[in-house]
Parts: sequence; structure tokens; C-alpha cells
Amino acid sequence: MIRVALYLIFVGAIAYGVALLADRLGDVVVIWQGLQIETPLWVLGAAILVAAIVLSFVLGFIRWIVRSPIVLSRLLRNRRGVRAYEAISRGLIAVGAGDIAAAQRFTAEVQRLAPGEPLALLLSAQAAQLAGDRDAAERAFRTMAVRPDTKALGLHGLFIEAQRRNDAGGARAYAEEAAGIAPSLGWAGTAVLEARCRDGDWAGALNLLEQQRRMLDKATYRRQRAVLLTARALAVEDSDRDAAKEFALEANKLAPDLVPAAALAGRLLAEGGHLRKANRIIDSAWRANPHPELAQAYAELRSGESARDKLKRIEAGARRVPGHIEGALAVARAALDAQEFAKARSELSPYLDRPTRRVCVLMAKLERSERNDEGRAREWMARALNAPPDSQWTADGYVSDRWLPVSPVSGRIDAFVWRVPLTGAIAAPIIEPEFPAPISVAPAARDQNAVIPAAASAIRAAPEPVKSEPVIPLVHAPDDPGPDGIEESGASTNQDNSGWRKIFQ
Repeated sequence: MIRVALYLIFVGAIAYGVALLADRLGDVVVIWQGLQIETPLWVLGAAILVAAIVLSFVLGFIRWIVRSPIVLSRLLRNRRGVRAYEAISRGLIAVGAGDIAAAQRFTAEVQRLAPGEPLALLLSAQAAQLAGDRDAAERAFRTMAVRPDTKALGLHGLFIEAQRRNDAGGARAYAEEAAGIAPSLGWAGTAVLEARCRDGDWAGALNLLEQQRRMLDKATYRRQRAVLLTARALAVEDSDRDAAKEFALEANKLAPDLVPAAALAGRLLAEGGHLRKANRIIDSAWRANPHPELAQAYAELRSGESARDKLKRIEAGARRVPGHIEGALAVARAALDAQEFAKARSELSPYLDRPTRRVCVLMAKLERSERNDEGRAREWMARALNAPPDSQWTADGYVSDRWLPVSPVSGRIDAFVWRVPLTGAIAAPIIEPEFPAPISVAPAARDQNAVIPAAASAIRAAPEPVKSEPVIPLVHAPDDPGPDGIEESGASTNQDNSGWRKIFQ
């Protein structure tokens, strides 16, 4: 509405001025060097207007002539940029499709049209990776790493290439540099954190985790911090008991169900005479995650206690997880120590239809202790060879006889879980048109009666599997290591090997 009013006012002012001039017509006289020109006022106004129009056309023409080289250059540059963009797009599509020839052809065209563009460098690196030319790929990534706009991408590519060469030091250096310039880079922070964990630098790993706290969700941060605190507590347990207790208590507060933290905290608290707090910590972890390490810590909670009193306490703890095999095994061990053989047999009887190795070993000990029957004991030990395996600490196909904060295979934090190895250790998926996919079998852990080492020897004697050719993924990420980066995780064995299959059947 305001604009309409202003427009009407402007038009009215112009009309008023024209009417005023029309009512007061006059002549204009111009005398210049003896020449007198006399003309009406409206003729002079029209002449000035025409002269202005002609002058504007002349100035525009002159400006067009002067600017024509710049305009032409810009036009050619835009056309070149469009062609380079199309070549980059087609080249990246060719890389994703695995067409090496097309990728190299478009790369050459892009290098001719726009050699210094970031996407041109990316396409060069991707095409070189696809063709297996590691030197060319590394040169492209190094070129990116010296430019501010592509530094992070270049460092990521150099990190991948260093990993491909098994250059752990170089990979860590690139990750450290990338994390320094861009703390929000998840891959760099994870790589540096895993490297510090592999070196046992738990204090440095905790400091780095604090720097990455904003990039992690609350649950992940609390869990990883608890794992690192537990690792640090275990590292200083023998040298500084007070610091170890402090770290273990903080870890247990962050993750009450973390078995190693609860067991260590309970043991250290019991040493200091804080039996009620130690019992509460172990009991809470036991309810969430029944584990033999917790059962052992609970059994050793009160020094100087009689075997029968210890059995009563362990029975009370087992009732908190009814029907769980760990509770039954803990009670059976305590009953054997207290020479309550009937109690031990009743606890083990529900698991005798398909006994695991630990059940067989306890039954052998029971036969030897209760009846002094060496024959039955040997029979149970023989059954242990073919018995199903018990749960163990397993991560990425690797089995350990104790908990570890990081996986020795992949370097992941908090990778170990308590489970039966064969149900968790599975090889990476590969395509084998003629043979079934091999099952990855981890090396078995040790057992107190030398039953497990015999099984482990049979496993290690199994032949190496037949691996298929790796499949090129459909889409490559900017730092994709390419087909050579696809490997099987964990140790693998052939399915038709009767040696280990007989043991674990």
C-alpha cells in the first residue's frame, strides 16, 4: 500500500511539472562566439534527451569493446569447468563401478582440463587405487596433504596407504597430525586412541577420550572410559594399590556390569577391610553378568573363613541368578572344598546330559575326591576332550584366558565379550562359488587340567583355508583401500577338517 501511494505521488509530481511548463512556455537563447541560437524550451529539452541517449549507446559500445577479452576468457573458462565437472563425475562413477579403463581415461581428461582442482586430485587417487598403482595414489594424497582445503582428506588417504604397507608408525603419525588439525575427525581420533592403547599409554588414551567426549554419545563415552580406567588400574595394581583402587572404583561407577572392574575393585576394597562395599560391588556385577572371575572374587572376599561358611555365602549368591551355569559351578567348587560331595553332585547333575569341559573337569575331581575312583575320573577327563567348549573372553576370532581392554586383532576398545568362541568367531564374508565359507576358529585358552591345550593343539594342526579372490565394492569411499584392503579377520580353518570338528562337536 505504501509503494502504491509513493508511486501515485511521484506520477502526480511529474504531471504537475509538465503542466507547469506547458502553461509557461518560453524561448531559450544561446549566444556562442557571435552565433545566436534561439529555440523553444521543449525543443532544447528534447535535444538534450536525444544527446544523452546517443552518448550512452556510444559509451556502452566502447565498454563492450574494452571488456570483450575478459568476457570471452570467462566464457571459455566456464565451458572448460563444465567439461571438467562432467569428466570428474563420470570418472568417479567409473571408479565406483570398477571400470579401470574408463576411470583412467576420465582421469587423464580431468588432469588436462583442471589439474589442480580438489576433486581432480581425489579422482586421480581413486583411479590409482583401483588400478593398484600405490605410488601414484600416495603421490596424489601427498599433494592433497599440503593444501589447506584438502589436508584432512590427504592425511586420511596416506593413513590408509600406510596401513596397507603395515607401517604402523607412519599410520599413527598421519592420524596424530589429522587429529591435531581437526579434532572432529572420527577416524583420526579412533586410530590415535587405539594406537595409545596398543602402547599401554592408558593416561594418554584417557586424555584423548576426554577431548573426543563431545563427539561420542554418553553411553559410549562412559563405557570406553570405564574400560580404559580398568586397564590403567590393572597396569598399576602391583606398583600402586591405592591408585589402582581409585581407578577401579571410578570404572565400576561408570560401568557396574564390567566384570574386570568389579572384581578388581572388590578385591582391593576387601584388602582394605571395606567388606560391605566390596560385597555390594561384586553382587551388583554378578546379578548383571555372572562370571567365574566374580565368583572367585566373592569366594576370596573374607580371608580366614571356613570352607562351610564360604559355601553358604556362595549359595546365597547363586540364588540371585537362578538357573545360571556359573552359579552352579561356583557352588560345586565351594562344595568340593567343603567336602560336601552330595551338594556338588546335585549342582552339577542338571548339566550332565551335555556337559561342558569345566563340568567334566569338576566331575572328574568329584569322583576322585568322593569315591577315590580313578577310573571314573579318567573317563570324565576323556569326555572333556569331546565336550562343548565353555564361554571365554573372545574378540574378533581371538580367544584369551583373561580380559583385555583392546582387541589384538583389530585394536577395538571393549571388543572382548564372554561367550562360547565358536558362536562368536566368524570369518569376514567372502564369495566362494564352489566351496562353503570357512568358519574362523580361535585358538583355545588354557585349562587347569591340561584338557584345553590338547584341543588347542588339534586346532593349530588344521590346514590353512582356500581363500577366494576379494570382490571390489560397489562404491568406493574417498579413502577406500580398494580390493587389497579386504582381508579375513581372525584365524580360519577348513570346515571339512575332522580334527577340530570332532573336538568341538
